[in-house]
Amino acid sequence: MSSARKLREKPVSPKALVCGMLQDGGRILFLVSKDQHGTERLELPCFLAYSDADVTRLAQEFREQTGIDAEVGEIKIQTKNNAGSRKRKVWVPCLVFKMNAKNRTAKPAKQFSGFRWLTLEDTKKQKLGRNAEWMLKK
Repeated sequence: MSSARKLREKPVSPKALVCGMLQDGGRILFLVSKDQHGTERLELPCFLAYSDADVTRLAQEFREQTGIDAEVGEIKIQTKNNAGSRKRKVWVPCLVFKMNAKNRTAKPAKQFSGFRWLTLEDTKKQKLGRNAEWMLKK
């Protein structure tokens, strides 16, 4: 085997996309981010879990992304999400947990440009981020 030939390590695939859904009077909290073209896109507070133990990080990730201290409730939605590219799809489970919080005043992290409270019907008319494309299938 020549030294010019290098073995490529296969990238580690995520086990699941874990999202938190905070509701208030029929509306859901969405974070707003701007893509490279300045287009606003909506997504739920979420992260990719690489092990089964990562799911327990949801409360911490939710607090960091939204500024809201919330408790994790039951699973509201189970579906699939493409965690790969559009060309090379890697389908992983998407778990959306209900979040319970007394205070609903959001202070989004710096990677987000803001937040919106929308119904699911209003959301389907908006542009969604890569981690929210699973909503189009619902």
